[in-house]
Amino acid sequence: MDELIPRFESLGLAPQKAKEAASNKKIAPVLDNLMSATGQSTFSRTTGLLLYALATTAAKEKTPHTDYIARAIASGRIASTEQLTAATKFCSKNDPAADEQAFDNACGVGVFISDEAISASVKAVLEGLKDTLLEQRYRGQGRALGMVMRCPDLRWADSAKVKSEFDVQLLALLGPKDERDNPAAQKKAAAKKPAPKAAAAAAAAAPLRKGWEPASLESMFAGGDISRMHKPGENPQICPKLMEAHLKATDGKVITRFPPEPNGYLHIGHAKAINVNFGYAKTHGGVCNLRYDDTNPTAEEQEYVDSILEAVRWLGFEPHQILYSSDYFQQLYELAIKLIERGLAYVCHCTGDEIREQRGGDDNRGERFACPHRDRPASESLAEFQKMKEGRYAANTATLRMKMDLEDGNPQMWDLVAYRVIYASHHRTGTQWCIYPTYDFTHCLCDSFENITHSLCTREFFLSRQSYYWLCDAAEVYKPVQWEYGRLNVTNTVLSKRKLLKLRDEGVISTLDDPRLYTLPALRRRGVPPSAINAFVRELGVTTADTTIDVNRLENHIRDSLNEIAPRIMAAVHPIKVVLENLPEDHIELIELPYKPRDDSFGVHQVPFTRTLYIDRSDFREIDSPDYYRLAPNKTVGLQGAAHPITCTAVRKAPDGSISELVCRYENTGSHPKPKTFIQWVADCPSLGSPVRLDEVRIYNPLFTHSNPQDKSVVPGGWLSDVNRDSLEIVKGAVAEVGLWDSIKRYAATETGKKELDEHNVEGLRFQFMRIGYFTLDKDTALSAAAISEDRVGDVRFIVNRIVTLKEDSKKEAATAA
Repeated sequence: MDELIPRFESLGLAPQKAKEAASNKKIAPVLDNLMSATGQSTFSRTTGLLLYALATTAAKEKTPHTDYIARAIASGRIASTEQLTAATKFCSKNDPAADEQAFDNACGVGVFISDEAISASVKAVLEGLKDTLLEQRYRGQGRALGMVMRCPDLRWADSAKVKSEFDVQLLALLGPKDERDNPAAQKKAAAKKPAPKAAAAAAAAAPLRKGWEPASLESMFAGGDISRMHKPGENPQICPKLMEAHLKATDGKVITRFPPEPNGYLHIGHAKAINVNFGYAKTHGGVCNLRYDDTNPTAEEQEYVDSILEAVRWLGFEPHQILYSSDYFQQLYELAIKLIERGLAYVCHCTGDEIREQRGGDDNRGERFACPHRDRPASESLAEFQKMKEGRYAANTATLRMKMDLEDGNPQMWDLVAYRVIYASHHRTGTQWCIYPTYDFTHCLCDSFENITHSLCTREFFLSRQSYYWLCDAAEVYKPVQWEYGRLNVTNTVLSKRKLLKLRDEGVISTLDDPRLYTLPALRRRGVPPSAINAFVRELGVTTADTTIDVNRLENHIRDSLNEIAPRIMAAVHPIKVVLENLPEDHIELIELPYKPRDDSFGVHQVPFTRTLYIDRSDFREIDSPDYYRLAPNKTVGLQGAAHPITCTAVRKAPDGSISELVCRYENTGSHPKPKTFIQWVADCPSLGSPVRLDEVRIYNPLFTHSNPQDKSVVPGGWLSDVNRDSLEIVKGAVAEVGLWDSIKRYAATETGKKELDEHNVEGLRFQFMRIGYFTLDKDTALSAAAISEDRVGDVRFIVNRIVTLKEDSKKEAATAA
């Protein structure tokens, strides 16, 4: 092995990669032979990496004519991964030496695509889409780029040049992005401004605005490896009849699946998986199934089954079929019998520790050796497997293992367990079975049963691709293609089910939908719009690298989405009472306010203006400063929507020294300069339902102190020690203006609102408390249909969650903090 390391490094492989390749018993001899087949001793980095890519493919799929392909790489005829893919595909069915011209044609050998040809092809595609693009503008960008990248004339073109030319021509066609590329602004520009009374009536009858539309799904799949995946029917099979039957059943349609295990809530990483699986199928005119991987009855619960489907639908997707691995228990059992009969599976009585030793110990680096039961007669394993099925073995005393390849360098080929004994009631089959198939046995076979064309999964299953294909071929069933993409993680949190349960058990959180978490139910409860999650995921695209994204990037998408859908409401989270000394006690006037300034489509509402008001504590200082523009003693500020400003004339204190009220003068006589700033306020007018009193405002901050709480170099005490014990602040006594209640009534009058409230989902009621942040109602809010229909705002116990803060400039933040 040692002598191969410098040889492989000469290909341009990094030292660690060369060492891994040299120690891989499958890849090392193949790569060594390919290097020898070229007849060369030195290699360019491009040539070396292509040879390595060929070796890894050949080791797994036993590609024929690899020596010929290696020489084509060395001579420069094959110079890109696209050409290499075409070469292996051609050689799987043809002898390249027998028809070199056909090989060259199939692989684009000698084809040069000039800049002029790229420009002409891009122009032709955009001309064909011109009317659609002029209508959709940049919302159609993803689809257009996908069509350009799939253009046959550009198959062998430099993809970077194609993308650059596409960007130039699209800009020339559409011009820079402007308000037309914002659906909300487009709707606003098209709407006629109604008269004030008409606007108020329309606002009362109309639903709250629909959410901001995220980028097209097509943009996720327009570039990279996922844009070059096989078409249905192109994946090779061990027997041609299997593909014939597959195409007859599917009519050549793309079929994907999203296969979660129902043992916990989905999280932000699953949002990417949902978008990838459902999105790829939708983009290519296919369908996607939801399949519950329910093969472990000790961990699965109906609560999680229901939650998963709710999460998928919440993100805007509808499964073509809702299926369960348990649907196939009988078929899986019959295939297990078939494998035993063919000598490809055996019953093993080794303990877990013994199996670990057989596989080389904990690090898989020790000597591997066969299980003593590996070569028992098939008849004996059949009898033992029947005993397992009949419940004659205790748990952990017998397993069915697949007889794979112990000499292979891939641990996923070391006789994986196919069945184990578990005595537990299954959520669907009850106690019908006491043997249950493992993920490694179930997953690929269920994909096969469902005629999945593209089995898309995350990178931790990369090594499983080989065992996936091995089992499909061993069982002689249709073999889908598995393709892996990078996992998505975000900073300042943990996503592991085990760690989430630990947080609950330690009393840090009480439920797994606590809004400080990044499970999908938690994000939904916090008030995060699904459009924001989809936009975040789609912006990242689909690559093969695992990514950990700063949570601020997600929050920016949340703000963008909420900015489009949230009505503006005046509120005081920490209220201070203000008395306008020059107004009579019974003074009431109605002021009309827009739900969103400069956007008439949101409508308007009326709020009372009275002698007694409330302002937020952040809008007052006892000691003024030149860079502070809000209220202070002897200082004048404007009130949002009010005709005149106010001036603070006195500060009254409670016995404990806190401010009990501010005495102000309403400057409704004489002329006054326009105030530098305007603050929000809430009137004290019980006869008109003001203020709306909020029982609790829950302010959520990051649950962990560091961006990576699992990094022991930063958090030596372990991830649990990094918990921010002040991550939840509960504020009592906040108040809001009557627009809050008016918006709730409008929402309840809509079809969507009725349905959501009937199901006790209140997080669709989202608001911007002006200059404070975005908020929603928590599910703990006692909001009944009767209270809404009978206008009994006083009967409602309002619990409000902060979704996210507003973006503020540094001066404003400093002023608030002072």
